[in-house]
Order: sequence, then structure tokens, then C-alpha cells
Amino acid sequence: MNKQLTPAALFALKEALIHIYWYKKDLKSFLLKSLPKNINISKIDWDALTKRDICILIIDKLFELNNTEILLQLANDICQFRNFDHLKHLEDGDNKASKALSTVKQLKEFIIPYQEKQRAEEERQKRIKLAEERLHLFKSYQEELASLRQEFYSLVTSQDNQQRGFKLENLMNKLFILNDLDPKASFKIMGQQIDGAFTLDGTEFLFEAKWTKSLINSSDLAVFKEKIKTKLENTLGLFLSIDGFSEEGVNAFQSSDKVMILMDGSDLLAILEERISFTELVSRKKQIASREGKIYVPFSQMR
Repeated sequence: MNKQLTPAALFALKEALIHIYWYKKDLKSFLLKSLPKNINISKIDWDALTKRDICILIIDKLFELNNTEILLQLANDICQFRNFDHLKHLEDGDNKASKALSTVKQLKEFIIPYQEKQRAEEERQKRIKLAEERLHLFKSYQEELASLRQEFYSLVTSQDNQQRGFKLENLMNKLFILNDLDPKASFKIMGQQIDGAFTLDGTEFLFEAKWTKSLINSSDLAVFKEKIKTKLENTLGLFLSIDGFSEEGVNAFQSSDKVMILMDGSDLLAILEERISFTELVSRKKQIASREGKIYVPFSQMR
């Protein structure tokens, strides 16, 4: 905030600073706490100068150096005073306390507009910083996604089917991590092999991935369904088959209780090519299954 304080605001600041303490030692102690360390007030001849002269000297010097931020901070610290009981025990203490209260009240009237501008500027800087952080995160996300996309392209041309399956699981786990889905990589529970798991919008998902030459049929889906059924009721399954699913398999599980949703290679490619995010794709598939009873609707067919 570069705008300097007006002469009237400076006068109000001087008057308040002069009156909040009666003794110079108390004033000095306050200033040492309020002012930054690089503002050296020890060089002032505190014995020779009056309290008024000291206050005017300090504020005029800060103004001359264009230290508006320091002046505002000093004013803010002064405005924190709620009472002046420390003055009341002095001779004519009630009048001294009343005068201090009056000068601080007047200072507040001048300082409030500056405080509001300062807060507005701080909020603006926060928004700029947040936007920069989001841009950085977005660029990092894009870079990670581009890396996964190239990894997937290399898998498409791979001839090692077994290794391709393992690498697909690894790729998907990286995708879960990228989307902050609290993933768990491939694991076994009571003899059941689980390719992975993640959490989305409070729902636990078990994950299965297949990359076979044939379409996934009802028997493959039945095995996955049994794995899901052994978990808590709110657990769902996401089955990824790069080459898709047989019509017979989809129909068999579309007519029963729906505990899984299905995605294929075209869905994964849509994610990796940034046509839709993974979380949005899964959320839309879940919504379609809930509203329309369809567990397999590729991204290209979504309305």
C-alpha cells in the first residue's frame, strides 16, 4: 500500500502517540515493541527532548522515508488500547485518561479507511497467490497426465500381455494418486486378489483392471462382484477392461443389484487426453447407473 497518510491523519497519529503514555520510558518501551527492529529509536536524545518532540520526530522521519506500512502498523497498535487505567493514578489522571481516549478515537476515524484499503490489498495479494498456486498445480497435473498418456501409448504397442496388465495397474494407481483419491495398490485379502482401491466423494471403490484380447464376460464380472460383496455395503466396484465388455456380461449385471460400474479403454483415453477428468467420469458413470440403471456407458455415449 503506497498511498501516504494525509496531514490530518499524521496529526491524529502524533496526538494519540503523545497522550497514550505519560512517562517517556513507557512510551519508549511501547515503541520498541511496535516498530520494526531496523527503526533505531535509541539514537534519539530521550533525556533532552520532550515527549511531544520525540513523537513528532519519529513520525515525521517515517513519513519522510515513505514508511506508510510502519506508520499504519503503529496506528493499529495504538488503536488496540481500550482503556487508560494506567494514567488514572497520576495527578489529574482522569483528564489524562480522557484525553488519551479522545485522541485514540480520533485516530481511529482517520485510520479506518486506510485499514480497509490495506485489507483489500492483502485480499488481492492472497487471490493472486492462490491463482498462481492453482496455475502451478494445474501445470503439474497436466505434466503428470502427459507422462501417463505416453506411458499408456507405449503399453498399447507392447507385446508382453502379462507385463502390460501389471503396468496398467501401476498406471491406474498413479492416476488415483494424481487425483488425491487415497489409493491402495494391488493387495490380497483372504485369498482374494484386488487390483486396487480408492475413495471418491466418501465412497469406497474396489478396482479391477483387465487387458485381454477377448471381451470381459459375465463370469469375470461375477468374480469381481463377489469381491465387492464381502466389503461394507457402501463399497462399489470400478472394472476397467481396455477392450470392453460382452453384451451378455453387461446385461447380466445390469439387471441385478448394481454394485459396480464399468469403463473401457476409450474412457481411459478420454481421461489421459484431458477430455474429462477421472473423478468426473466416475461420478457421471455412478450417476447414470443410479438414475438410468446402466452400468456401462462409455464417455463417447454420455449426454
